[in-house]
Amino acid sequence: MQKLRHALQPDGLDEGVRSDSVFRRLALSLVLTAGCALSCWGGTLAPAVDGPAENLEDPANGTIKAAGDEQTAGNADDSAAKAERKAEGPRGPDGSSTKFIRVRRTDDGVPIGMDTSIVRYVSPSGDEHRKFTVDLVGAVHVGEAGYYRKLNEIFAKYDVLLYELVAPEGTRVPKGGGEGSQAHPVGALQSGMKSMLGLEHQLTEIDYTKANFVHADMSPEEFSQSMKDRGESFTKIFLRMMGQAIAQQGQDPAGTSDVQLLMAFFAKDRKMRLKRIMAEQFEDLEGSMKVFEGPDGSTLISERNKRALAVLADQIKAGNQRIGIFYGAGHLPDMERRLTDEFGLQKTQVRWVEAWDLRK
Repeated sequence: MQKLRHALQPDGLDEGVRSDSVFRRLALSLVLTAGCALSCWGGTLAPAVDGPAENLEDPANGTIKAAGDEQTAGNADDSAAKAERKAEGPRGPDGSSTKFIRVRRTDDGVPIGMDTSIVRYVSPSGDEHRKFTVDLVGAVHVGEAGYYRKLNEIFAKYDVLLYELVAPEGTRVPKGGGEGSQAHPVGALQSGMKSMLGLEHQLTEIDYTKANFVHADMSPEEFSQSMKDRGESFTKIFLRMMGQAIAQQGQDPAGTSDVQLLMAFFAKDRKMRLKRIMAEQFEDLEGSMKVFEGPDGSTLISERNKRALAVLADQIKAGNQRIGIFYGAGHLPDMERRLTDEFGLQKTQVRWVEAWDLRK
């Protein structure tokens, strides 16, 4: 019990913060954990033990709308340009300006959409024998139906599309193949968020039967063994999220976020309000991932990324030139660093796809 109390009450918090209700901590930590689940876990087809986009002219300013599939320029007028600047947000802790999720807002600061990015990397200039492109396609694992329709169209243009899914080697997900294993705690959380937010699940909307889809993830047994070897568990991850929630409450002594969350549950437009609250949690995606990634990495992020990029190396050797990697957005800051450091690739283009409509 003393260890649990220490985990939930890290040093540096005053007594006022430490005396906050358990309910408030639990509610906010659930939101943070759900954010992790929606951005770094693409599903599993078996229970684990606890333990290219073409024609990218001016891509940095383009947003492909999920609902109508039309493209709008971010600098079409002054108000849109302001919204674009707000959406880009601050630079990351390592100085990188790459964002893999953004929230678009009106001039008054009202969230109107959450987008995921498609970031292109190219082989070094002058290397005539290794001309290829790699697109990191960020995902949130529940989204609007139109979001997944647009991604299906984009995926058809790649030579190969590497995808995440903790599943046995050689697994082929049937079309409309369900929402993953409900026996897995993260899968169950995703399904609950899908219903609560009025969205669709990635595994039912993405067509994994296409011939260019290549599995690039661990098996359930490998995943579980890696967590065991590292002394990791989903319980520990949740406790770290609890600590993050407490730290956030310490920065919001008036309890504004707690009030908004409580009001959202009882509002008539509950789904829209909850989507907005969840979307805002994604804005500090890299910071949230670092809560449990740590200096030595983790099975959930870095070890799975290593597996995905090992498959990428094989596909490059096989001569494929247009390669996409479809992984949860929470994986991509680490994956980008590996692409630039280990593969020597250079980032060239970014475009955005609307994942959540925050106006309804």
